[in-house]
Amino acid sequence: MAAADTKLGGCEESRLGSEETRTRSSGPVGSWESELTSIQHSLKFVLKLREEFVCPICRAVVLNPQQNSCGHIYCLHCLQGLLESSSLSSAVCPVDGAVITAAEVFQDNCCKREISSLEVFCTNSPACTSVLTLHRLQEHLRLCPYEQLQCSSPACRAVLQRRYLQQHLTNTCPHRLEPCPHCRRPHRLSLMQDHVQSSCPDVDVDCPNSCSLKVPRHTLTEHRESCPEVHVNCPYRNFGCSVQDKRGKVKLHEDAAVSRHMLLVLRSNSDLEQQVEVLQEEALLRQQDAQTDSLLLTGLQKRIQPLLKQSSCHEHAVSSAQRNLSRQQDVLSTVQLDVQQVSRGLPGREELEQLRQSLDAVMQEASAAEALREHLGSLEENLQRHAGLLDLHAAQLSHNKQRLQELEATSYDGKLIWKIKDFKRRQDAEAKGQPPCLSSVPFHTGRCGYKMAVKAYLNGDGEGRGTHLSLYVVLMPGDFDALLPWPFRWTVSLSVLDQSGAGNNRSLSFRPDPASKSFQQPAAESVGNVAVGFSSFLPLNQLETPGNGVYVKDDTLFVKIRNENMDEVKVTGTF
Repeated sequence: MAAADTKLGGCEESRLGSEETRTRSSGPVGSWESELTSIQHSLKFVLKLREEFVCPICRAVVLNPQQNSCGHIYCLHCLQGLLESSSLSSAVCPVDGAVITAAEVFQDNCCKREISSLEVFCTNSPACTSVLTLHRLQEHLRLCPYEQLQCSSPACRAVLQRRYLQQHLTNTCPHRLEPCPHCRRPHRLSLMQDHVQSSCPDVDVDCPNSCSLKVPRHTLTEHRESCPEVHVNCPYRNFGCSVQDKRGKVKLHEDAAVSRHMLLVLRSNSDLEQQVEVLQEEALLRQQDAQTDSLLLTGLQKRIQPLLKQSSCHEHAVSSAQRNLSRQQDVLSTVQLDVQQVSRGLPGREELEQLRQSLDAVMQEASAAEALREHLGSLEENLQRHAGLLDLHAAQLSHNKQRLQELEATSYDGKLIWKIKDFKRRQDAEAKGQPPCLSSVPFHTGRCGYKMAVKAYLNGDGEGRGTHLSLYVVLMPGDFDALLPWPFRWTVSLSVLDQSGAGNNRSLSFRPDPASKSFQQPAAESVGNVAVGFSSFLPLNQLETPGNGVYVKDDTLFVKIRNENMDEVKVTGTF
């Protein structure tokens, strides 16, 4: 290593460095040197590499040179491997056999600067003709167009030069992402055919019921609701028609059997009218029962008044008896003391006889007081039993009266005039949130028709809150819903009536949306469907200030609702 010593003559301070320099010699390899470790043996230098720059352990260019006391330099990772493999014995230099100890090794920075400045060819030569210094090589390889790279698509194993990678990713990679020609969503090209054949929602597919139509895959469920090949029941099944066939044939049957269907409907209506008559008779009987209960309740009230007075008298008597008993107990105690004294003093027979008589009298009064207390207890039990019967009859009477009022107020022609009293007080209470709205009594579109009610927000609701009167209609569960066609399709008209006599009523109408849940059959266990109507029916300033009409008079407002079945109008015209 004489040549090496001559070469490193200007770096004496490195070889004679302090203990701190020796300690740093075992530090981590520089970033560019660690990246070149994998291609260390394939590097091609422009000028022949001098022997002193060749690591005696790996026989490649020295990376991060470390110098031993013998003057030879080694790669840091090579020297570390040599020291680790010689843990049981001392490591020796492979050139002259000198002992290598970690304390005598130091980093040769002067040699490192010379090696980093050596010129090398790009590892992709001769395709790439670039020549650059060793410490710039890795930086060049990150941009070299001839560098071999693997395709970035997860399932692709292709390896190609950087200059061809973008074209490969864009045009030729079988695993690249491409938009589906139908739904325009990105999918892997290799899986595109499976996506189109099995899951793409926008691909037109044959109807599974063989109706000869092609529909988008995501509309198959919706198409089933109108497919003419699906088997369905006749719409008049609830009235007794048993026809079941493909939808198209059922439609022809429905058009051809109008008369038969009308007869079934009329027969069903006749049965329903009979049921209504039975219900009316039951209502009349309940009214009579209510009157009887009312008379019975009056009689019980008359009978219970004397009992209450008697109970009060007995309470006074018991109170007096208790006071008397207390006095007698005191007398008895005194008598007992006297008896004890007499027994000690041995009094005469006459005194003993008087004491015995006094004691018997006290015992009789105590027995009478006890009997009076038992009698009072039985009277209290009778009073509680009669009071319970009175409460039961009062509750039954209240229920019967409420039911009778509903039966008397119920309309069966689809019309209702609702009288709202105490308008101003109820409006002020609603503005404070108590109660949120008012509800009319239920009414029906016919004896066996739909059941509904009107809801009013006197201070407005939603968009009309505080500025408008809001009116809504709500469908309620009825006794004949199973026999009625759904959804509800009648035209609904709401009016606020003019009380001036000029007839300037304010009215708004709507036809139900068959797709809305508000017009489907109400659930039996629910109070009703979601209400539908007008949140801004009439401005409050027009409602309360007389103009073309008087709508609030004597603190009273009249609201009218009218239902009209357009289908029945057409049928009547046909007949």
